[in-house]
Amino acid sequence: MQKLTTEEQFRETAAQPIVTVAVFKTTWCPDCHFIDPFMPDVEQKYAGRIVFVEIDRDDMPDLCSELNILGIPSFIAFREGKELVRFVNKLRKSREEIEQFLDRALEVADALPG
Repeated sequence: MQKLTTEEQFRETAAQPIVTVAVFKTTWCPDCHFIDPFMPDVEQKYAGRIVFVEIDRDDMPDLCSELNILGIPSFIAFREGKELVRFVNKLRKSREEIEQFLDRALEVADALPG
């Protein structure tokens, strides 16, 4: 998962025609580290359909405020600069829940023109 360090990188990535999922985390969040072992497999499963990027909430507070990121880890799917769907709460997220979110993001993207 590519780690983005600037808002410009985020905006360029989110503007792509492929579904981009931004994962908002921090270094100090135990629930963020909980997903680390299985996320590479999840990324592989959705390869070619979803681009995954990681954003440290503490490194981009203005962007996270703009996007209303409160709980972490948070997942937001974008395509062509527009938010498609989000999976945001303060609870630990299981692999199954994350994959359900990703499937939903692809369904929403497929239902939209373009």
